[in-house]
Amino acid sequence: MVKRVRQVPQAQRAKAAHDATKESRLAVGVRTVLEWPRALGGRVIAMVAAAVMVVAAVAVTGYFLSRADSTERQLPDTPARHYKDVDACLLTGKDGTAAGTTAAEVWQGMQDASLKTHARVSYVPVTGEQSAANARPYLDGLLQRSCDVVLAAGKPEVTAAAQAAPRYQKVGFVLVGDGGTGATNAKNTSAKNITVAHTGDGLRAEVAGVVEREVNARG
Repeated sequence: MVKRVRQVPQAQRAKAAHDATKESRLAVGVRTVLEWPRALGGRVIAMVAAAVMVVAAVAVTGYFLSRADSTERQLPDTPARHYKDVDACLLTGKDGTAAGTTAAEVWQGMQDASLKTHARVSYVPVTGEQSAANARPYLDGLLQRSCDVVLAAGKPEVTAAAQAAPRYQKVGFVLVGDGGTGATNAKNTSAKNITVAHTGDGLRAEVAGVVEREVNARG
């Protein structure tokens, strides 16, 4: 009786060897993954955990900031105030519209008139020497800016405005004084575009009324 020996083809032997190698590599990979945390050590793991916490905190902060920004954008816009194409300009002394000065009351009256008429209001202080000669360039600047109504508070400013008024008949001049030289000159002039406002109680309301009238006459 002849015993038959089963022969394994070379291709099958090669495949079996390849599969065994593949399984061996897989086992090594799994073992490496399982042993990785232990190899890293507690310090490295703590650093990784801290980094994860920082990333999470940044993400949460960004989320709430985006919500706040979205809420802010949804607030209704404040409507822009529309002004008439009329300018009322105030010429003051070096103190401008500092509290307690006559110019401060005049400025308040101008603002009151602006709320009613929507005219633009502004003021310019005369710096340096407080004289009519030094005030004239500042006054000329207001006139060149096309101020429709010019108010002057302060003796040098009133004097300069009273002298310029006859040459600018289309401009309304409001001279604020207490009977001094500037106000006296304004009363004696034949210019019809000058109004005198007296200092004292009621100056703010008087200025507001005069400016409102002058603006409405031009608006």
